[in-house]
Amino acid sequence: MKKLLILSTAVAMMACKETPQVDYALIGGTIKNLNPTTKITLNTPDGTVKEDLPIAENGSFTDTLNTDKNLYAIYDGKTPVFLYVEPGFNLNVNYDINDVQNSLTITGKGAEINNYLVAKRKLESELFGNPRETYTLNEADYKAKLSKIKEELTTLFNDTQDLPDNFKAKELRNIHYFYLNLHNNYENAHRALTQNPTFSVSDDFSKELKDVDYSSAEDFKYSTYYKNLVSSHYSTLANEVSTKDSIDYDIAYLKTVSTIPNQDIKNTLVFDFANNNIGRSKDVDAFYKLYLENSNNDENNAIIAEKHDKLMALAEGKPSPSFSDYVNYEGGKTSLADLKGKYVYIDVWATWCGPCKREIPFLKEVEEKFHDKNIEFVSISIDQQKDFEKWKAMVAEKELKGVQLFADNDWKSSFVQDYQINGIPRFILIDPNGNIVNSNAPRPSSPALTELFTSLNI
Repeated sequence: MKKLLILSTAVAMMACKETPQVDYALIGGTIKNLNPTTKITLNTPDGTVKEDLPIAENGSFTDTLNTDKNLYAIYDGKTPVFLYVEPGFNLNVNYDINDVQNSLTITGKGAEINNYLVAKRKLESELFGNPRETYTLNEADYKAKLSKIKEELTTLFNDTQDLPDNFKAKELRNIHYFYLNLHNNYENAHRALTQNPTFSVSDDFSKELKDVDYSSAEDFKYSTYYKNLVSSHYSTLANEVSTKDSIDYDIAYLKTVSTIPNQDIKNTLVFDFANNNIGRSKDVDAFYKLYLENSNNDENNAIIAEKHDKLMALAEGKPSPSFSDYVNYEGGKTSLADLKGKYVYIDVWATWCGPCKREIPFLKEVEEKFHDKNIEFVSISIDQQKDFEKWKAMVAEKELKGVQLFADNDWKSSFVQDYQINGIPRFILIDPNGNIVNSNAPRPSSPALTELFTSLNI
């Protein structure tokens, strides 16, 4: 009985000394040579977390991470420092802002994983090389290069000591997903870079993609490469549904994603898609209703609800948001009110935007066709102020017509924000009374634009 009592007491004492489980991670460190005016943020790759990281005068910082996310980036606007965290991690991160790659050191609990990932990202970049050179390889050479990349990454993984078992299993799969992503990217990248739109890979090239299980919640949370594969898979299916059922792609996508068995994966995909595309939908209400049918994440739903409500203020017949005193290329300043009395077709663009520049020849054709009609063609650049002269030079070089304006605060301009613009080019049609005809009007390259103008007797 006495021995039993002693044993029970010992077990109780051991239990008391067990380390309590925590549901947070700690990060800290120092960033050398940091400009006091530089804003440092802590982000997750999916964009669901983005917060300012308080930095002391000496460049030091500390933070507590309470979310269930594993992947973060400390970001100064130029070079991200990626971190992998789990509950219980306590990472010390130090680097020189002027030489991040060569000065970065990570110590503390969880450092083994992070230092491995730093080495892996560097190796990935070195092995893949110049994207243009790699993606323009013929199929056989590209496939051989991918096999070599996977082999080298697997060797690095196997040679790395002290990685936790629970991490090793999913990271090994992650290497395979990276390899499959490069397979998945090849056809479209090769078409674009070789200017060969009819290029297609062989059936044998893509056969490994057919064996992917697209319903793994664990891999979806951990692996950005797996998430990309899942997203691409459902985008492909949505295109097929859109063509087969003759419905708009945005509606087809939400209907396709509705078949996903895992709710967490479904929540993420429909939110990411809605966050970026609800403003492009021809029927915002139908889009929003279908989104809500597929999402049970209250936080996500609140964000999309706010976007929906703002977009409803942009419905046909509603007064258009305005802009005032935008710099006019021809001199002086111009406000939307100055253009009242005519239809106004607005092109929101930027000098760095490839798709925007591809619309320029078509826009010139439409302008020429309707040059003596009751319509003004207005192009609003949302380039940053530092690129003002670049904008002026491009207007002159490409002999851009119509009213050429420069927005007052790039993406943050109130006109851009009020129209919920998060992708360009964006085209808007306003009637002579200043009311919205279409907040997401057809592009100049689309025959639908001329049809719209004709239907309005412009």
